[in-house]
Amino acid sequence: MRKVILSTHVTLDGFACGPNGELDWHFENWNDEMEEYVNKQTENVDTILVGRVTYEGMAAHWPKVVHNPDARRKDIEFAWLMNTLPKVVFSKTLKKAEWNNSRVVHNNISEEIFRLKRQPGNDMIMWGGVNIVQTFIQRRLIDEYNIWVAPVILGVGKPLFKDVQKLDLILTQSVTFSNGVVLFTYVPTIKNYN
Repeated sequence: MRKVILSTHVTLDGFACGPNGELDWHFENWNDEMEEYVNKQTENVDTILVGRVTYEGMAAHWPKVVHNPDARRKDIEFAWLMNTLPKVVFSKTLKKAEWNNSRVVHNNISEEIFRLKRQPGNDMIMWGGVNIVQTFIQRRLIDEYNIWVAPVILGVGKPLFKDVQKLDLILTQSVTFSNGVVLFTYVPTIKNYN
């Protein structure tokens, strides 16, 4: 069965973004080591799961990278992947997804994820939208948590974990990057599944 893998960045004090969705702290900490790790991470996925805001940001960025003569080769290769892979956008307001290989799911999130998990193929990766990630966490739809903890304290923002009942996780891996970011990989214990 296919897995849903969450790959998300948080501050040391647990915020997924600033109070207005700011991610500048994330991009300030991004480096080549992390980029290489993400490239390896995407080798075994064939579907991207996102919320509307993340989708709109990616859809505005990645198609342009392919045609940018100043783009690095690594960025062009990753853009090709982003433009090619199927993308599922979870949104109540987005009417239509225009970006290549994208479709919108408005309702029945859990049913859609269970349907996708039963299909043949590789795993699915979720890259964000704090609201949809919170929904996935609350509904116990995530099979693996890749939490990138940045050495930053915001003091205020939107938390990754909100309105979540106790969730027991098992640490399967941790990776420390030279910039101080630590990636923790967790899987839920069997008792967390409904």
